[in-house]
Amino acid sequence: MSAYRHILVAVDFSAEDDYVAEKAGALAAKFQAKLSIIHVLDNIPMPDTPYGTVIALDEDSDYPLLEAEKAKLLGLGQHLAVEVADCWLLWGVPKQEIIHLATQQQVDLIVVGSHGRHGLALLLGSTSNSVLHHALCDVLAVRLPDA
Repeated sequence: MSAYRHILVAVDFSAEDDYVAEKAGALAAKFQAKLSIIHVLDNIPMPDTPYGTVIALDEDSDYPLLEAEKAKLLGLGQHLAVEVADCWLLWGVPKQEIIHLATQQQVDLIVVGSHGRHGLALLLGSTSNSVLHHALCDVLAVRLPDA
């Protein structure tokens, strides 16, 4: 097996993010790989911004919800020692944006959390399931602890 060179961890700012991020950080350390973080905004309205769907982390806005999301992402990045340039905040459909960024940035491993859904929830799909089946690189679905 060749070593991973660039690992992308996808976070949704849920309670389980630390668990998933720590797993990704440990893999990045083991393989001496670059670690990037992505969070896709799909649950807050998109204001009229001059920078499209990619949110500039070094520019302030008058949108408190956006500033809160930026702070969370930058805080996680700092905790994992990820450079600001490797922290990605985007608007869109999470499964699409994660796969697109991974391809664009030549990521060779995506790390996502998975609740291990069964039955109807599995048929309806989830972000981790979509990423697993459509990404062009390896995907590690970290099984999240049951609540």
